Amino acid sequence: MGVSFLSRTIANLLNNLRLRTKLLLSLVLTTAVLTFAMLLAVRYSVQKHAQQEVVSAARSSLLTFDALLGEHQKALARKADLLATRASMSGDDIDVTPSSGDALESDGSDLIAIADASNNIVVQHSRNASVPLANAREMLARARAKGFTSDWWYVGGALYQVSIQRIGHGGRTMIVGREIDYRAVRDMGRISASQVVFSYQQKVVASTFRAFDEQEAGKKIQKLLSRGEIELGDDRFFADTLELNSDPGHIVRVTALKSYREATAFLTTLNHLLVSLGFLAVLAGAALVFFISGRFTRPLADLLNGFEALEGGDYAFPLRARGGDEVACAMRAFDRTREALQKNEAQRKELEEQLRQSQKMEALGRLAGGVAHDFNNLLTVIKGHSELILDRNTGGAAVFASGQQIRKAADRAAALTRQMLAFSRKQTLQPKVLDVNAIVEEVGKFLKRLIPEDVEVIFRTDEALGRVKADASQLEQVLLNLTVNARDAMPQGGILTVETGNVTVDEELARTRPSMHPGDYVKLAVSDTGTGMDAETKAHIFEPFFTTKEPGKGTGLGLATVYGVVKQTGGFIWVDSAPGLGSKFEIYLPRVREKLECNAIAQSSPNRKAALHTVLLAEDEAEVRALAYEFLTSAGYRVLVAEDGVRAMQIAEHDKTIDILVTDVVMPRMRGPELAKRMKRLKPGLKVVYVSGYLEPSEIDGDFLKEGFLLDKPFSRDALVNQIGEALRRHRPVEVSV
Repeated sequence: MGVSFLSRTIANLLNNLRLRTKLLLSLVLTTAVLTFAMLLAVRYSVQKHAQQEVVSAARSSLLTFDALLGEHQKALARKADLLATRASMSGDDIDVTPSSGDALESDGSDLIAIADASNNIVVQHSRNASVPLANAREMLARARAKGFTSDWWYVGGALYQVSIQRIGHGGRTMIVGREIDYRAVRDMGRISASQVVFSYQQKVVASTFRAFDEQEAGKKIQKLLSRGEIELGDDRFFADTLELNSDPGHIVRVTALKSYREATAFLTTLNHLLVSLGFLAVLAGAALVFFISGRFTRPLADLLNGFEALEGGDYAFPLRARGGDEVACAMRAFDRTREALQKNEAQRKELEEQLRQSQKMEALGRLAGGVAHDFNNLLTVIKGHSELILDRNTGGAAVFASGQQIRKAADRAAALTRQMLAFSRKQTLQPKVLDVNAIVEEVGKFLKRLIPEDVEVIFRTDEALGRVKADASQLEQVLLNLTVNARDAMPQGGILTVETGNVTVDEELARTRPSMHPGDYVKLAVSDTGTGMDAETKAHIFEPFFTTKEPGKGTGLGLATVYGVVKQTGGFIWVDSAPGLGSKFEIYLPRVREKLECNAIAQSSPNRKAALHTVLLAEDEAEVRALAYEFLTSAGYRVLVAEDGVRAMQIAEHDKTIDILVTDVVMPRMRGPELAKRMKRLKPGLKVVYVSGYLEPSEIDGDFLKEGFLLDKPFSRDALVNQIGEALRRHRPVEVSV
């Protein structure tokens, strides 16, 4: 009864108020609600952004630590290498006591030691006099067993970042280490503006915390898998951890901790400011509501629309702040927050695009590898039998022409497979030291057949050009692809320029071209005066199957192949182009100091009356095995065949006349490299030719290729016979890399 009476009284009172008072009260209430709601939203957005910045800053600190420790490791490696060289030249133990005048033993030589073949430390210098030799010997033995050249050692209660270098060809080892002590950790903390903790096997070694806080931090960090939040005293931290090695039982971690309290300290002042602004807005609205209602309410409506647009993903909604009142300040704060969110969204989309591109390239690479392995076996059979058809042709010109078409189609299919492997950077390269000018000269000989007469070709080569280490055939393909693209970009004629020169990329140039690193390079540039490219086209030119040519006039693999070959060779490529101003492609290949390699022995046609040699042929594909057998027997070789590695070993154990092994790399029951290793035990002088349609990168890095020759599928009869002849003549195979 009382509540109902009070409600009726208030309703009657409101109804009896003047319209101006009602408008004033309603606008004041509305203004108050909207203003404080908006300010709370801004505060929440700012707080969330600050928390995100804490997480991002922690990760950035770890990246900084990783880069810094990487540079320290490189410096230690250089120092270890120089000291090892000095020890190797002296022949005796050297004095490793640091001296101010010795550049090799300056900063970073907290631990210097020489160990013999039994891992005994025979010479030692350490800033920490209590380093136990037994612990150091154990650490060295572990590192040697796992083939480490860089490692983290925890000896004598101290953590060291070490580099291990073999001295000469003997059993001695040079060890150079840098201690991670509290001074070094504090320096890292100042660099990253964060707390830093180094731990070894869950034990804190050094940190930027006080002793009491260090123990508590160490316990709580142990409970984290890799990253998360922890509380220390009255502060809350976001912790992110990076494992510096992957050796089970000897894990070294560095943890970066960013304080939420420090990151959000400004929010207290912001809260007071927001509250003050809110009250001022309400008072100003109550006093001037009849004079500035329109001007005052419109920005609020715009701001509300801005929030709705932002929620819907529209970052371009027009929102203009006029004056310096509370709403204008809030709108400016909203604009700043919106710009930050827009930037984060753009970065997220860019990262997603990069991830999709990386996944696409990886998928295409796997596809290329899978296709190459089986498809090249099929192409070997097709190509080989087409050659046999051409040699044995008795059916006239029609059969001969058909055989030629089959062989051309097989060659085109093989070239397409090589292109797919090239742009996915999984092709097999045979690098050697060569002169780029010679490549330019060689390609220039047949450019006249490819370039129309209305295109002027200019060559500008540096007479004192340095040398590079690359695959000559692939480099020729790169130059050919670039010149053909330049030709197609000048349908009405123009000027095509090919240049070479020595270039030194300094820090400043490397910063303007993020893909490059400082160093000495040989530059190969191809430029044209054609149609040029806009920014959008230039961003996609190296993507596989992207082409601006008409359907049927381009596969979209030309520039993708160029990019793959250049990257696989260790170089960089830079493109400068604009619509109507032509294009310029610059390729930078690392300059080497090695001498030019002599050309391989010129291949000649197979000698069908060669001196009799016995060849053991191991191939699991029956069609390829039969074809290779026919090729070799027709060349005058005595051929023993095996369908796998086990059968080949059985033959080798009973036939001691085998001169050379021709084996597929991947076979059931026993792989080719294992077969070659076992047969070399029976006959150390045995020559080996490996045949493969595709090698995984891990296989190309294997030692077995250093002792044998590699023949890619599909192969012709001449290629097979010439490769075997070259293997029987030569002692050292061509270097193969990926």
